Amino acid sequence: MTKKAEFFFDVGSPASYLAWTQLPRLCAEAGAELVYRPMLLGGVYQATGNASPATIPAKGRYTSIDYARFARRYGVPIETNPHFPIITLYLMRLVTGTQLRRPERFQPLLQSVFKALWIDALNLNEPALTAQAVAEAGFTAEEATALANDPEVKALLRATTEEAVARGVFGAPTTFVGSEMFFGQDRLDFIREALA
Repeated sequence: MTKKAEFFFDVGSPASYLAWTQLPRLCAEAGAELVYRPMLLGGVYQATGNASPATIPAKGRYTSIDYARFARRYGVPIETNPHFPIITLYLMRLVTGTQLRRPERFQPLLQSVFKALWIDALNLNEPALTAQAVAEAGFTAEEATALANDPEVKALLRATTEEAVARGVFGAPTTFVGSEMFFGQDRLDFIREALA
């Protein structure tokens, strides 16, 4: 039976971006299936009483430095987004809807949105910039809005977020291998061991 890594993430999390750059290769090397589980980080924070590291200025500054260190280690670009935090409800509904209804566009959408947020450091609180990022993944504004407003998509994102909280998730990214939980993008070695 193939082992699975369940990746609970939100595109508004720079740590989710960093993990996303590494997990596909890690899972492929382990012969494991990577299962993407889009969730709403704001909902997780609300349910658990947690908050972004950016809410504590010293921790926020340190975390940005640490993300840059990991990006250098991974050989990937990252920029601190001065518009952080980004309200990701629309984006995560679109990610969920794409995974559900347009799976062939799922990775292009993640690529485009992660690039917009964590490489180009765009303000995706601005609808015009969001529309531009989504268009790069091949969506018209109408298509994207229809997916994000689909009642089944909304219910699925809510259910996945509730499932994450019920399983002990308090932040993003969180990866499960079986019942074992790994929080953050800096636990990849443990994920690799769990998949071995």
